Amino acid sequence: MFDSLSDRLERAFKVLKGQGKITDINVAETMKEVRKALLDADVSYKIAKEFTDKVKAKALGMDVLKAVSPSQMMVKITYDELIELMGTAAEDININANPAVILMAGLQGSGKTTHAAKLANMLKNKRHRKPLLVAGDVYRPAAIDQLKVLGDQLDVPVYTEPDSKKPVEIAKNAVAYAKANGLDVVIVDTAGRLAVDEEMMEEIGNIKEAVNPHEILFVVDAMTGQDAVNTAKAFNDKLNFDGVILTKMDGDTRGGAALTIKAVVNKPIKFIGTGEKMEALDVFHPDRMAERILGMGDIRSFVETAQAQFDEEEAAKLQKKLAKNQFDFNDFLNQIQQIKKMGNVKELMGMIPGMGKAVRDLDIDDNAFKSVEAIILSMTPEERQNPDIINGSRKKRIANGSGTDIQEVNRLVKQFYDTRKMMKMVNSGKAKGLMNALSARKRR
Repeated sequence: MFDSLSDRLERAFKVLKGQGKITDINVAETMKEVRKALLDADVSYKIAKEFTDKVKAKALGMDVLKAVSPSQMMVKITYDELIELMGTAAEDININANPAVILMAGLQGSGKTTHAAKLANMLKNKRHRKPLLVAGDVYRPAAIDQLKVLGDQLDVPVYTEPDSKKPVEIAKNAVAYAKANGLDVVIVDTAGRLAVDEEMMEEIGNIKEAVNPHEILFVVDAMTGQDAVNTAKAFNDKLNFDGVILTKMDGDTRGGAALTIKAVVNKPIKFIGTGEKMEALDVFHPDRMAERILGMGDIRSFVETAQAQFDEEEAAKLQKKLAKNQFDFNDFLNQIQQIKKMGNVKELMGMIPGMGKAVRDLDIDDNAFKSVEAIILSMTPEERQNPDIINGSRKKRIANGSGTDIQEVNRLVKQFYDTRKMMKMVNSGKAKGLMNALSARKRR
């Protein structure tokens, strides 16, 4: 996400590279390039101009420290203003009531149904709540079936009234059902249309009046750019929603919607959808997003993603095995599976400072681990546990069994030994303290 904007901003700041101080002339030239970059990112001219005017005023009114170059100072000022533009800080949803009612609104195709399920999954697994999904979209073909399939997949109950065409009554009955069955969050999926129309607005307004939701979330496709912002304004005028879920952020290289929704409707982006998996829903942090836009990476999100998959007990067992040099292919396979759980590999690498640009043009397939898994699973239990016995004839059998060739098997065996050697060094050095620190943080 934001690839083209990041590139353009980097080029804009190069105007100040090698400059001894900030002047009216070089700031004006830099801001002209920044404004062009924002316009190309589908930010409206009004907001782009207001943004660059603020940055310029701050830059010219600030003394540049001797230890900081003009370009670094400009990046810092731009970073602060980007945070301000996108909402200052992450904002939580209101789920303090029992049951808390969350109303999902948006156009057809924006991802309401999928993100209702993603939100239920997040609240269940990370907040330890008991959500109920409500199939309130009675018009779209297969919408109810889609929500039921997602609910079954997540082990989250779904309230439906297949024969009813009255979404207001369905929503009211669902809240009563939740109260009667000890469910503490009700997430109401509503019908969308292909465009904003009065009938849709009237219906969702009636649902709001009937169930008095504690949180209204507007779901919108980031890739629609300024159309997303205009739609947000229309919905907010009718519903006065509480926050935004911006979907398909992983496919949006421009970022105009993320940058401007807050400025236009004065409502925060609360979540972003970053992929197809049910776990691909992230809390929106303006400061972290600003870091990524400016090519600084997002190491905090990377660590949090890793911690979510971190198993303290398994780590302790692995540490003991490493100390005794007993790390085997079963452990190797387990580590691969832990990485896969963390999500999109390219997206994860992009969170590491300095890596974003390096991996941008690489084609990193999420199925890249499949052949590795196939090779390991084609080994006998004895071979996985004792890799030293894998000789030439065994490698040939493993290659045939996994549908690979002997060169791939050789490459994997070499990678395994290199990994074992590296992990043993890590375990005996400073990184052992990092693992302990992660364990301590997890316990807190």
